[in-house]
Amino acid sequence: MKPALVTAAIVAAFAGGVFTANAKNAASPSAAAPGPIINQQKLPDFTVLVDHYGKAVVNISMVKKAHKEKVNGLFNNIPDDQAEIFRRFGFPFFGGGERTVPEQRGTGSGFIISSDGLILTNAHVVSDADEIIVRLTDDREFKGKVLGYDEQTDIAVVKIDAKGLPVVRLGNSDNVKVGEWVAAIGSPFGLTNSVTAGIVSAKSRNIEENIVPFIQTDVAINPGNSGGPLFNMNGEVIGINSQIFSTSGGSMGLSFAIPINIASQVKDQIIKNGKVTRGRLGVMVQQLSPELAKSFGLPEETKGAVIAQVEANGPAANSGLKPGDIITAVNGEKIKSFSDVPRLISFTKPGTRIELTVLRDKKQISIPVTIGSSTESAHAAKGSDSDDSQGAVKQESQGRLGVTVRPLTAKEAKRAGTSGLLIAQAEGAAAKAGIRPGDIIVSVNGTPVKTNGDLSKALKGRKQIALLIQRNKSRIFVPIELQAK
Repeated sequence: MKPALVTAAIVAAFAGGVFTANAKNAASPSAAAPGPIINQQKLPDFTVLVDHYGKAVVNISMVKKAHKEKVNGLFNNIPDDQAEIFRRFGFPFFGGGERTVPEQRGTGSGFIISSDGLILTNAHVVSDADEIIVRLTDDREFKGKVLGYDEQTDIAVVKIDAKGLPVVRLGNSDNVKVGEWVAAIGSPFGLTNSVTAGIVSAKSRNIEENIVPFIQTDVAINPGNSGGPLFNMNGEVIGINSQIFSTSGGSMGLSFAIPINIASQVKDQIIKNGKVTRGRLGVMVQQLSPELAKSFGLPEETKGAVIAQVEANGPAANSGLKPGDIITAVNGEKIKSFSDVPRLISFTKPGTRIELTVLRDKKQISIPVTIGSSTESAHAAKGSDSDDSQGAVKQESQGRLGVTVRPLTAKEAKRAGTSGLLIAQAEGAAAKAGIRPGDIIVSVNGTPVKTNGDLSKALKGRKQIALLIQRNKSRIFVPIELQAK
């Protein structure tokens, strides 16, 4: 009987939430010294949240009807009668034609934000649908109408014809804290109104150059959860579940939600204008790495986004911004990652005047910029189409850099849209940094180079440089540590 009593005592101690060492055992020489008592709080209770707001979470089914689409063959110039012979023998890519795409079905989640039937969900849930069915928790079904969607943020607004519907309460995603408890309600694998819970793992996650600063959680999110709400413990929606990281197709504890503040901005534009208009700065930026900071003569811990390319006649160019400028803040908000710049600019209303804090030649300056519209197109300067090639141009080796270069001909410069030095051969320091033949050297530490002499002068006396390279009309700064003579 005695062992059973000991076991029961231990179970009772754990059931109370805190395990306290028996006084007799503590006095025993063989017993371990008692450790600190950990304050174990009760796990969060989501029952009230689910009971109150779960009714506002809906299941969305989409249908894309069977349709025909054109097929581009590998050899479309083959006459149809000859192509038919190849197709009979199992070569379907010879010649063009049509194929029938069967009916496609999918399911996702959403949540009601107004009692008259406005619903938020993901764009990828409804964007290609011919028919949308919205199912409520009381089994009522409604036909849904897409008022609009935005693929860049993956937000869509759907409307159903109903009144007096239950609604969620929207929170403030700027107040989300890493480590706080959150819950998701949705339709994973079509299992409607399923609840999962976890914590916020990180904020402002950038995924594949997406402009959305995702909220990362360890909440179990699976196919079908897309478009569903992410709740905090106050019962407020702080995000829309959008993506998962998975090698199997199922949850692996890495899920990403669109902050509700961003979703609300997009929603308001869709309802008001039927589309989303974003701000545009007209620059291409890259991360200021420690190596690149060092090559600019800055402390390695300097944070910011390096402007690698400036669009001609764009808002940035008209404000005097130049390649090599380093943006460290936008309207006082510090830039920690280069992706912060397109995010902040995109969600700024076109026509707004902002203040950029910029490092130029190691000096901090402030540059005002009037944000343009993403719908505006850049105007290219018109020029002559004549080929004023200079003929044969001399190649010269720059040993410390490890490249053999020559000036661009007029025709090459026109085609590339820049002046600079064409790299004919790359080895040593340049090759190690990823430079390759065909790249164009535009500048060294912000100083344009057009001739071999310009390059030699720019390299003189330097140990590290920031080389601005153009490749396929895209530009990037490359930090390089020069070889000793």
